[in-house]
Amino acid sequence: MTVAFSRPEVPGDRGDQQAITDASLDGAITASGVSMASVPDLAAGRGPDWLEQSLTRSVSDVVAWRRHIHANPELSNREYGTTELVESVLRSLGLRPTVLSGGTGVVCDIGSGDTCVALRADMDALPITEATGLPFASSVDGVAHACGHDAHTAILMATAMALTAAPELPVKVRLIFQPAEEVMHGGALDVISEGWLDGVDRIFALHCAPHLPVGTIGSRTGAVTSAADLVTLRLSSPGGHTARPHLTADLVHALGTVVTGLPGVLSRRVDPRSGTVLTWGSVHAGDAPNTVPEHGSLLGTLRTADREVWRELEPLVASAVEALVAPTGVELDFDYRRGVPPVVCDEDSTAQLRAGAAAALGSDALVDIEQSSGGEDFGWYLEHVPGAFARLGVWPGHGPVRDIHQGTFELDERALLVGVRTLVHTVLAS
Repeated sequence: MTVAFSRPEVPGDRGDQQAITDASLDGAITASGVSMASVPDLAAGRGPDWLEQSLTRSVSDVVAWRRHIHANPELSNREYGTTELVESVLRSLGLRPTVLSGGTGVVCDIGSGDTCVALRADMDALPITEATGLPFASSVDGVAHACGHDAHTAILMATAMALTAAPELPVKVRLIFQPAEEVMHGGALDVISEGWLDGVDRIFALHCAPHLPVGTIGSRTGAVTSAADLVTLRLSSPGGHTARPHLTADLVHALGTVVTGLPGVLSRRVDPRSGTVLTWGSVHAGDAPNTVPEHGSLLGTLRTADREVWRELEPLVASAVEALVAPTGVELDFDYRRGVPPVVCDEDSTAQLRAGAAAALGSDALVDIEQSSGGEDFGWYLEHVPGAFARLGVWPGHGPVRDIHQGTFELDERALLVGVRTLVHTVLAS
């Protein structure tokens, strides 16, 4: 297998290499096939013969793909090597993938029919230094797959391999390998704007869950994640001596007023049942203890579990901030960036995904989950079509839970085939 690179070097983009070659896969993929050791299939024998045969053949492939992507992480909108790897594998299956106009991300249809089910995997890594010590740890300084997107991508690639082996499918399947989930504006909006959600009847996705044991699938009807927006304030003042604050505009006092006052306003203006939480992550102003600074900034995230509340937050926050700052005399530059809506799974789609997971793994594998306060741009898809988003257990069942978005995050690779089986059976349940 050879996948050519043609992009300039940027952080997270292996532009210093000319190609992903057999040798660069550290012996995992060779001219004669896959040489990497496989992992146990926790649900072996539960599927139709064509699926069992496909997974027996591809178990080493999915592990090799995941480890290669993990060792070569790429930041949001820079997933060039991952895109080319995915495209190459899909073409080897006789499929006709399309790369998104930005050069990263792949969409590909399998089968035909009046009904179309989409399966989505995100591809990007995080600006985090890996600290796992794994033999296939990140080879890119300061960039790591600390959210499981390497596994998501490999699972969907293996799902494509399995679905192409099916004698027939009940629906057309659209594979969406999405770039840039980790940033605002998220890659889901690019997929939608390029028309790849047109004609889709339902959409499904899995996400690694380090708090759930491997072999389980967590789901719920309704909101699974929360909306997440970014609030930025930049304040300015004439500055002055702290001995004479009445002769200037006290910028630090204004910052403090907003830091403590805005959460209080929201607690009285927003339904407390909505799970709305404002958290400040950065406060900065001045350096000297006896000087009123001229400039300061305040950054935070505002999250809510309620879709309708989310739509009303921006004007409410803008008016509250203006009212809090106005009496201080400080000048204000306010920026509110809407991030992502909550992921809200409808009842029918959740039932279909649960039926697929039960057929793939057994009913004991199904677990109920609570809504997370984290954000996920899969919510943009569900603003247009119904669908469901489930948690894929990746904890081995012993040892510490290593959470996502940390340099120590690890996953049990037995979850890879669990994910493939769940997606395939979700399609078959259509």
